[in-house]
Amino acid sequence: MSDADPFKRSLGFDAFYGLDLLELGQDFARAELAVKDHHKQPFGLVHGGIYASIAEALASYATAAVVVPRGQSASGMSNFTSFLRPITGGTVHAMATCKHAGRTTWVWEIELTDDARRLCATSRVTIAVRDLPEDTRVQVMAALAEATD
Repeated sequence: MSDADPFKRSLGFDAFYGLDLLELGQDFARAELAVKDHHKQPFGLVHGGIYASIAEALASYATAAVVVPRGQSASGMSNFTSFLRPITGGTVHAMATCKHAGRTTWVWEIELTDDARRLCATSRVTIAVRDLPEDTRVQVMAALAEATD
């Protein structure tokens, strides 16, 4: 991602747990998370909430990168994550693909894999797209610019 991209790195909660945004496109997004002990549940497996968080973050950032500049917001509407195989260490790799980019909703499918590229979780995330009032749009763009400086 270029330095001019307002979504060049994760923000807020996503930055807190360590999500590394690698690439955002019009209809795809990629990210990684280096697994640390605080990402694991008591049995030593990456917590399911981490997978769901990564999926929603990718869908939200990729949608927002397109719709915020045109005066709209992107907010998670639903997140359905299925866990297929555990990850206990290494890196969680995530690839999101846009399946529908409509006027009011975008639907994304996200695959989460381990270092051996084995499918460990899948998610389907729906993002609501809504118009922002002009004053809110100006505030959002200013906050994004400040957060990514």
